[in-house]
Amino acid sequence: MNKTNQRMFKLKTQSMNRKNYVKKMGLGVIAVMITGLSFGEGPENLKSETMEKFDTHVFPALPYAYDALEPYIDARTMEIHYDRHHRTYFNNFVSAIKGTELDNQSIEMIFGSISKAGDAVRNNGGGFYNHVFFWNNLSPKTAGPSADLLAAINKAFDSIDKFREAFGNSAKTRFGSGWAWLYLKSDKSLAVGSTPNQDNTLMDVSAIKGIPLLTIDVWEHAYYLKYQNRRADYVDAFWNVVNWEEVNRRYKDGIK
Repeated sequence: MNKTNQRMFKLKTQSMNRKNYVKKMGLGVIAVMITGLSFGEGPENLKSETMEKFDTHVFPALPYAYDALEPYIDARTMEIHYDRHHRTYFNNFVSAIKGTELDNQSIEMIFGSISKAGDAVRNNGGGFYNHVFFWNNLSPKTAGPSADLLAAINKAFDSIDKFREAFGNSAKTRFGSGWAWLYLKSDKSLAVGSTPNQDNTLMDVSAIKGIPLLTIDVWEHAYYLKYQNRRADYVDAFWNVVNWEEVNRRYKDGIK
């Protein structure tokens, strides 16, 4: 083989190896490797982990750029919220379960007996999961609930406007830090409520229990740079960036 052919063979082999590597690693792991994004940018070509494929050992990429939700959620808040607060919860959660029996359990199993897991797992596991859930139910493009979900909303709350009012009140009146939720109860009916700190509706310690469909983060770090103490304004603006396609999917999966 002459030198020209050798070089072509080498380049071809390197290209094939790169393709095989990407295929082997998978999107979820590639997402973990994407760090150090500059202000105003985001992994626009990558999708965040969907909740039916939640991996307790993967820190997923945002499904949009930091500035994609402006003017309702500003880029600087998104950058700090995602790359500092959320990443810290993930790192602490992985450290808390490492080498324990929880290390290979699903997040649903961990939350189902979270009362026995200790505060480090409860707080950081909740912080990790809740934020992945939150990012996925936000989008620069918003439509509305599906016909099936709208029918369920009307049955539970009388109208979409009354649902938004009930959900908004849960978020606005949550004392201190926490989350408001739309969730599916065991009888497949809808309800709204809120949880403190990093708790969620899947945890055995939660006063409200069910399959989460929609959430809003009402910790101050989620809105303070733009809205300061005006949580109500942030909650009202939230409806402009709800990813109803994701909420519809969760509802459809939840009632199966």
